[in-house]
Order: sequence, then structure tokens, then C-alpha cells
Amino acid sequence: MLAIFLDMETTGLDPQKHRAIDLAFKIINLSGGCLVKEFQSLIRQPEEAWELRDPSSIEINGYTWDEILKGEDPLSVGVSIINTFNEAGVQRGKAVFICQNPGFDRAFFNQLVDVYTQERLNWPYHWLDFASMYWAFLLNKHHNMHTSFPESINLSKNEIAKAFNLPPEATPHRAINGVNHLIQCYQVVLGEQFQY
Repeated sequence: MLAIFLDMETTGLDPQKHRAIDLAFKIINLSGGCLVKEFQSLIRQPEEAWELRDPSSIEINGYTWDEILKGEDPLSVGVSIINTFNEAGVQRGKAVFICQNPGFDRAFFNQLVDVYTQERLNWPYHWLDFASMYWAFLLNKHHNMHTSFPESINLSKNEIAKAFNLPPEATPHRAINGVNHLIQCYQVVLGEQFQY
């Protein structure tokens, strides 16, 4: 089974208004515990899209207009994603996406490869969220220890990392750093070990 650990940086939170500006993923063979393919690209956007950016989002990822101008054209990035997935053998039933916030990432990913193309290529439509994995880990832990489930839980990736004495994600955020941090957190929560 292939796991596509994926992260994105964008100009804001609304995929109807904002655009993807940084995408990274690593495809891991969970059976063999090895890296199959990796991908990272800045994504160039027109100036009118940059003008609609959300300052809070840009503060988190720290990107500048000059950096975005050096990115790849979105259509070219989409073609590169397709080629990388084809080379890795990504197919429905043989691969899943894993993200911290798949509802967010998926909407912006669809800007690069539309849903009908994804369907035609028989890509996985299951986007698993890491926070739910941690939730299941906690439920199991409290059940086994016969303790009460907490009244409140912070499910941010940095808080999950903190619970396992891992460092927070590096700032400013970059998609490849988000992928590496996600994999690191996934490994400690799920008890997996692989090279990435």
C-alpha cells in the first residue's frame, strides 16, 4: 500500500478565492517502509490572485511575490503530479492520501489536477486525516488504561508532536517541511518506521 503524505501552502483559506502556491508530497511504500517518489514545487500565480491573498496565511508561510514569480506554471505542476503518480503506480485501492487537514489540502490540490482527471486516472479518493489517527490512538490508550477520555483535546499537528516530545514544524511553513513533520508525527503515533 502506498501512502501519499501531502501538504500545501496557499494564499488563503478559501479555494474559491485563494490559490495554491507550494505543494509537496512523499509517496511511501508502507509494506516495504521505503520512499518511492517525492515532489515539491512552488506554484506561480498571476498578480491578481496574489492581490487577493489573506495576510494571515502569508504571515504563516512567509512567501513573497518575488518567490511566487519564480514558481512553476500551475498547468505544468499538474502535469508533473500526474507523471509522478503514474511512475509510482498510484491507483485507487493501492494508495491513500494522508494529510493533517485533508479537507483543506484536497480543495487546493483540485486546482492543480481537476477531480474528473483524478477519476479518469483512477486515483484514490480517500484522503485520511492524521488528527483522526491520533484521536483513535487516544481512545485506545484511555480504553486500555481504564481512564476517562479528556474533556478537551488540541488536535493540531504541533500539539500532537509536543505530546510525543517532538519539535514543532519549522517556521515559516514550507510544504516540504510540513510533509516531513507529518511523517515524523505519523511514525510515533502509529509505531511505524520507514525511510523518507
